[in-house]
Amino acid sequence: MKKLTILAAAAAVLFMAGCKAKRELHIYTWADYISPEVVAAFEKANDCRVVIDTFDTNEAMYAKLKAGAAGYDMMFPSSYMVKLMAKEGMIEKLDHAQCPSLRKNFYKPYAKMLPEDPELEYAAPYSSSPTILFYDPKKIPAGVEMNTWAVLANPAFKGKITMLDDMREVIGAGLMSLGYSINSTKQEEIDAAVEQVLKWKGNVRKFDSESYKVEVADGSSWIGQGFGQVARQVILGESEDGSDARSDLAYAYPKEGFTESCEEMVVAKGAKNADLAYKLIEFLYGNPEMGVANMQYVLGMLPCQPAIDKLDPKFREAVVAKPEIMAFGQVILGLESIPGAPEMYAKAWDRIKRTN
Repeated sequence: MKKLTILAAAAAVLFMAGCKAKRELHIYTWADYISPEVVAAFEKANDCRVVIDTFDTNEAMYAKLKAGAAGYDMMFPSSYMVKLMAKEGMIEKLDHAQCPSLRKNFYKPYAKMLPEDPELEYAAPYSSSPTILFYDPKKIPAGVEMNTWAVLANPAFKGKITMLDDMREVIGAGLMSLGYSINSTKQEEIDAAVEQVLKWKGNVRKFDSESYKVEVADGSSWIGQGFGQVARQVILGESEDGSDARSDLAYAYPKEGFTESCEEMVVAKGAKNADLAYKLIEFLYGNPEMGVANMQYVLGMLPCQPAIDKLDPKFREAVVAKPEIMAFGQVILGLESIPGAPEMYAKAWDRIKRTN
């Protein structure tokens, strides 16, 4: 009996040795930001597992990586972080031989939204979205104009506003509300933007990059500075938690200017499974059906021409902004190469957060 037990154990060891563990693609991205359908199809096509870790701001993502977090194969930062991550040696230059559909199928009109990497040297654009004001029309007093940053100072909304916990987005809103560039490096303009935000802060119940998507829906907040694709998820009932569609809610583009951002797919320096990262880029850009499925989930635009062409016309109208609206969009640029600029913004953000 003992001999049989030993033989059985030996057979089990040999069997396990012959069973190769599936390779894993480790992704660091935003919450609810990739279609489970696309993930499942990718895993099946490549006999692998996709492991997702999430962050809620670019700065938190960068700080974690800078502190030594390792093991990620690819990250999905916003465009303005790509230049800094490349400079810091966090990411690889893309090997386009491994993702040939990227440049071939890229939606050319979107190149102007990528001023720091127009040739797609370091990053593959993943999803485009504006920063908007998400709100409940039932809570808005008659005659109040919603397509303006000025609404954040309206005393009717005291304690009913959330803003993003994001330095560049919040200070950028203050800058744009005053007619300045979202990328200003003039001390007097940044100081003026801080004063503007502090006026709004009297009405702001919290700075949080996630809660607005549920709080506007449940009435805790009446207005939330947020991202267009998230607002569309709630309005159309496409949120991951299975919530019902809330077609009674709405969002507005501030007429003084709004952020038009793009999250990017980048490959981590020294990634263990870099080939799988490239395969995911190719999977989205080389398979229009997968690009469509992902856009339908995140409700943001993948700038891939064949996928955009396959969108239902009404859906295309929702996720591909009209030129007359896009004219007011501004792109956040990295300011790390400008002496003193990062410190200027950090001090401004600290003042906003600590002032009661």
